[in-house]
Amino acid sequence: MLPCKSLTWVLVLLLISPMFFSVSVSQNDSYWSAKKRHMREKVRKMFYHAYENYLAYAFPHDELKPLSKSFTDSLSELGNLRLEHLPQDYNGSALTLIESLSSLVILGNNTEFERAVLWLSENLTFDVDARINLFECNIRVLGGLVSAHMLATDSANRLVQGSYRNQLLTLAEDLGRRFLPAFDTPTGLPYAWINLKYGVTENETTETSTSGCGSLILEMGALSRLTGDPVYESAALRALRKLWSMRSSLNLLGTTLDVRTGQWIEYSSGIGAGVDSFYEYLFKAHILFGKEDLWKMFHSAYLAVQNYFRYGPWYHEADMRTGKATYWQLTSLQAFWPGLQVLVGDIAAANSSHREFVYVWKKFGVLPERYLLDHQILHPTEKYYPLRPELAESTFYLYHATKDPWYLQVGESIVNSLNSYTKVEGGFASIRDVTTMQLEDHQHSFFLAETCKYLYLLFDDSFLVDRNYIFTTEGHPLPVLSSWHERLPEAYIPTNWTFFKSEKQRRRASAMTLQVCPASFNSRHDKQRVESACHIPDTRTDHKCFTDEECGVDSTSCRRRSCSMAGFCGLWSI
Repeated sequence: MLPCKSLTWVLVLLLISPMFFSVSVSQNDSYWSAKKRHMREKVRKMFYHAYENYLAYAFPHDELKPLSKSFTDSLSELGNLRLEHLPQDYNGSALTLIESLSSLVILGNNTEFERAVLWLSENLTFDVDARINLFECNIRVLGGLVSAHMLATDSANRLVQGSYRNQLLTLAEDLGRRFLPAFDTPTGLPYAWINLKYGVTENETTETSTSGCGSLILEMGALSRLTGDPVYESAALRALRKLWSMRSSLNLLGTTLDVRTGQWIEYSSGIGAGVDSFYEYLFKAHILFGKEDLWKMFHSAYLAVQNYFRYGPWYHEADMRTGKATYWQLTSLQAFWPGLQVLVGDIAAANSSHREFVYVWKKFGVLPERYLLDHQILHPTEKYYPLRPELAESTFYLYHATKDPWYLQVGESIVNSLNSYTKVEGGFASIRDVTTMQLEDHQHSFFLAETCKYLYLLFDDSFLVDRNYIFTTEGHPLPVLSSWHERLPEAYIPTNWTFFKSEKQRRRASAMTLQVCPASFNSRHDKQRVESACHIPDTRTDHKCFTDEECGVDSTSCRRRSCSMAGFCGLWSI
C-alpha cells in the first residue's frame, strides 16, 4: 500500500509505473494535452447523441429506447425485477433530464441547463400513483435535484439568470417528504418500496438490501442542510446506524434483510450488488458532514473487506458470520471500488484491482455483469452490459490522483468500445449478451449522469478547479462545505489546491488528490491514536510467517510488510 499523504508525485509514479505502464509518463505534455482535447470532444458528442435522442423520442418520459426510438416510464420499474405493481396512469418524471442536469453544467452548457431547470420547475410533480424503489429514486431523482439546485445557486456559476427561486429545492423537499413513511418501521430501517402518492401500501414486502437502507445519507442529509429541517438526515442516519449495529462479530454485513424484524435474510456479502454503496456512503458522508462516527464505521468495515473479501487483486464474497468464501465472482458494480480506494488513499490496491477490471473489459470488449473467477468464464445468465459507469469512474479517480497517462489510454479504450458496440442511430443501447454483442432497447439514465460524465472529467477536469466536490453514487456532485461540518474531519481538510513537485515541473492537482487516510492521527477528543484504513494485520498475532503473503500492511506507514529470514513480519527495507 502507498503512504497516505507523504509520497511525492515522483515516488507515486516510480512505485506504480514499473509494474504496469506501457506508456512513459515522460512523453511530451503537448501530445497528451492534444489527446485529451480530442477525447473530450468525442465524449461530448457521445453525451449529446444520447441526450438529443432522448429529447426527440422519449422526453418527458423517463428513459429512451434507442432501437425503437421510443420511451419507457421506467422509474417505477427500477429494481422491480418481476415488474410487479406497475402503475396504470404514470407518464414519467423526466428521469433522464433530471439525471443530465449536472452533466450539462460540467460540459459547460449553461443555456440548456437553465432551460431544463425552468421546465422541471413548471411541469414536474411527484403527486403520482407510482410505486417506486426508495434507493433508486433517492440516488437518481432526489440526488439530481439537490445537486442541480446547489449548482444553480452557486454564486460563482450564475447558471440561471434571475428566474430561479429555489424551485428544484421545493421539488426535492416534496419528494423527501414522500420518502418519510418508508422509515416508519419498528427498526427504523426503511421499506424498499413506497408509493409516491399513498405511502407504504398494504402487504408491501419487508425485504430490502444493505445498499437500499444504508445509502440514503448523502442526498437526504444534503436536503436537511439546505432546508434546515433535520427530519430527512435523522431518518437516514437512524437507518444507517441501525444497519451497522446488525453487523457480525467480523464487522461484516449481509446482503438482504427484513426491515420489520431486523433479521438478515442473505448472509453472503461482498463489495458488489446489494452492498456496494453502503461502504461508499459511510466514507463520503464522513467527508461531507464531518461525522466522526461514520469514519469509525468505515474504518472497521474497510478492514473487514480487506481481511475477508480480498484475494490478491480480486474481491470474492464471504459469509458475514464466518468470513468463509461463498461466491468467487467479479461483478461490474464492483468496479467502483478502486475509485473509493483512491479517496481513502489506498492507491496501490486501487491500481491493482482496476487492472483486473480493465483486463476483463478488454477480453470481452465491454464489462460483463458477472464473471466467475473460479472458472474464468461468464455467468451463464448474466452476460449483459447496461452501459454501466463504474470502470470509467475508477479510471477517472486514478488518473486524477496520479496523472499517469496509462489511465487516459484506458478511457480511450472505453470510449471506442462504447462507440463501436453500443452507439445506434437513436442513441446508445445496452448490450444483452457480451459474447454476441446483441443489443437491448434501453438507454439507462445513468449513461448521461455517470458514464459520459466520468469519461468527460477524465479528459477535462476543469470543472473541479478551485472546487471540492463529493460525487454521489449516481455521479451527482455535492460541494464540500465547512458550514455543513459538525466538526471538521481531521482526516480530510478541504483545501482547494495543492502542488506536487516533480523533477521537472510542479503539477497542479485538485483536493481529491489529497489522500484522506493519514498514516495515523490523534482523535480530536480523546487523543488516542487511530490507525489508518490502509492497515491490514499480519495473519498471525505473534507476527510469525513463512511467506510475504502472511504479512499485512503497516498501520503507521501504509507500507507492505514482508517476511524476514528469521520468519517474522516487519518493515525490513526502505
